[in-house]
Amino acid sequence: MLRTLALLLVRANHVVPLPTIVEELWGENPPRSAATTAQTYIYQLRRLVDDQAVAGPGKDFLATRAPGYVLRCAKERIDLFDFQRLTAEAQSLMDRDLPGPASVKLREALALWSGSPLANVETGPVLEGYLASLEEQRIRALNLRIEADLQLGRVHHLVEELRSLVVEHPYNEWYHSLLIFSLARVGRRHDAMQAYARTRRVLSQDLGLTPSRELLRIIQDVVLHDREERPPFPMPSSNEPRIA
Repeated sequence: MLRTLALLLVRANHVVPLPTIVEELWGENPPRSAATTAQTYIYQLRRLVDDQAVAGPGKDFLATRAPGYVLRCAKERIDLFDFQRLTAEAQSLMDRDLPGPASVKLREALALWSGSPLANVETGPVLEGYLASLEEQRIRALNLRIEADLQLGRVHHLVEELRSLVVEHPYNEWYHSLLIFSLARVGRRHDAMQAYARTRRVLSQDLGLTPSRELLRIIQDVVLHDREERPPFPMPSSNEPRIA
């Protein structure tokens, strides 16, 4: 029943077809009684809503809508909707070259994440797909916030965070590029060279790849750059392909 509720919540205000609920609960090999059992879970959820007096009568909160069910909930009561709204507003601000207020909104959006979503729920194939999508949304918001902070010149504060990110995402070349760039920008050229050497080893040994053109440009700038006579070299482009 908890998994059914989780599926309805991640699709709040959208109809979840009964076959989708069955797929989440039993995968590709549901029992003959799957549809009846799923309908029983919906009935139990309605009873629970009524008992707790949540948002009025259960039939209004959890409604039957062909070909399934819809959980009605005000958007402000679900953190996911707030996260998506704040991220969209931040993207609009970045498009208008306003990284300051964009960074504020993105920090607010990312603060809504407290660990992995549905961490206490055993998930099936449908929820796993939704969770993967949510993680992609979180990563995009994080990347956008990093770009905003770089445009604001907050390079010193990013080094520690980027070191953690390259450990968490060892095959994301953009994070490696940003770390090398940030180390060089704060005067740690030796550390930047070491970070590049580690990145090249990871790409070669684990993936059989050579550094991208963007990464080669960055390290070339680090080697040739004279901080007293040249302007700061450009930061890594967010449009470059990123390894997952």
